Amino acid sequence: MEHHFISKEFSQFLQQELDLSRDDLAVALNNQHQPSDPIPMLLWQYGLITRGQLQRIWDWLDAQIQYQFP
Repeated sequence: MEHHFISKEFSQFLQQELDLSRDDLAVALNNQHQPSDPIPMLLWQYGLITRGQLQRIWDWLDAQIQYQFP
């Protein structure tokens, strides 16, 4: 079985800002068939987040990229 991981910062954002549990994250990670499968979409497809929360995730990820590559 292949294991997939997400960054500590992303995990903290999902748990603290969106109130996702470790079990919720595990569902998405365990259903990530390829490393390129986007975790936010998996969370949404499995009904673990709303469309609004999905947008918040995309906004957060976009801000992280802008912070790293101004």
